Amino acid sequence: MTSVKAPDTPRDRLLRAAADLFHREGIASTGVERLCQAAGVSKRTMYQLFETKDALVAESLAASGPAILAMHLSEETPGLAPRDRILAVFSRLDEMSRSPGFPGCPFLNTAVELRDPGHPASVVARDHKQRLSDFFAEQARLAGARDPETLAKQLTIVYDGSVGRAVTQGAGLDGLARLTASALLDAQLGTS
Repeated sequence: MTSVKAPDTPRDRLLRAAADLFHREGIASTGVERLCQAAGVSKRTMYQLFETKDALVAESLAASGPAILAMHLSEETPGLAPRDRILAVFSRLDEMSRSPGFPGCPFLNTAVELRDPGHPASVVARDHKQRLSDFFAEQARLAGARDPETLAKQLTIVYDGSVGRAVTQGAGLDGLARLTASALLDAQLGTS
C-alpha cells in the first residue's frame, strides 16, 4: 500500500517560510517581499491567504508550536522519572545552545519583539509558554514537589533566562540550565 503525500500548498509554504524567517531573522526584519520569495508565492497570494502579516505571524507560530514543544518535552521517554523528565528539557536546551547561531526560543523571541501582549502572535506565544509551565507543573506534582505551581514558574523563568543568556552571549550554556533546574528541584523535592 502506498501513501499519498498531501500537496505542498502555497499556504503550507508560507507558514514554513514564515516560521523559519521570523525565528532566524525577526518579524520586523522579514519583509513581505522576502517572505513571499522564500515561499515561492506572490504577495497577492499571501494576502489572499492571510489578511495581514500579523495574521501570518500568529498562524505560523501556532502551526510550528507543537513541533517545537515536542522537541523540548521528553514525551518519548515515558520510562524516566518525573524529575528526570524535567531535567531532560534543560539538557536539551543546553545541547541546542551549543549550536552555532542558536536563535533562541521562537515564543520568547516573538513576545519580546512584538512587546504587545494583545497581539495575536503574542497570545499564541504565551499559550505555548504556558504549555511548557504546565508540563513542569505536572512533572513536579508527580515527583511530589511541595508547591508544583511555583516550581513550574521558577523552572520556566530558568528556561527563558537560559535562552536569553545563550543568545546574548552567543555561546552555549555549558550545563548551567540543567544545573540551575536541578538546584530548584532539590530545594522542592529534598533529593538530589
